[in-house]
Amino acid sequence: MRALFLLLLLANLLFAAWEHWVAPPSAAPGRAMPSAADSRTIRLLREGPVAERSANATAASATTADAAPACVSAGPYLERPEAEAIAARLQRLGFAVRLRESRDEVRVGHWVRIEDLATAEDAANALAALQAAGIADAYVLAEEESPGSVVSVGVFTDMERAEQAAAAVRGAGFEPQTVARLRTADVLWLDIDREASAGLPSPEQLQRADAASLPRVELRACPGPGRDASVP
Repeated sequence: MRALFLLLLLANLLFAAWEHWVAPPSAAPGRAMPSAADSRTIRLLREGPVAERSANATAASATTADAAPACVSAGPYLERPEAEAIAARLQRLGFAVRLRESRDEVRVGHWVRIEDLATAEDAANALAALQAAGIADAYVLAEEESPGSVVSVGVFTDMERAEQAAAAVRGAGFEPQTVARLRTADVLWLDIDREASAGLPSPEQLQRADAASLPRVELRACPGPGRDASVP
């Protein structure tokens, strides 16, 4: 009996020692215990995924701002009086604007045409069929203008008129193509200093009196030393 008593006493002492020095403290009511004892699994709010995404977005925004060109060209304008009038309007609004001459390839319209005709005879037959259908302005392109036999139906500044012409060609039994009609011309650009102007004008402030006319006004980085002005 004495041996059993001593054995039970020793077991109680070992349990008391384990509970006091080894076992983790019990959770207090209303407070959650950490799921792991490793402090590396606990992060502050500024270290969390939301903070990381915010920091990445801020860095990306700063990079984009640094990459924005300091000078932007608006144009092209075909008529000098028109370009000068828009430049004067922008200067009255507080923009730093310089007028610059250039010679560029510009888009002047939507070109409706029939391509990939096999021979010159096929092109002549297609032209005759178009004229019989009432399309009087069609003509066969000269050999130096195209690598194959192509019949031009017309160049239109208005896309709606180009679509009407294409529909007439389909009615005559052909499948037309609508491509951009380009030509090299003396044009003018408005170089706008973004920093001095504290921004850029709106598209409406850059537009011509006839907003539907071609070429359309676009924005490009200003040409620098050794840089082609026509490269966007």
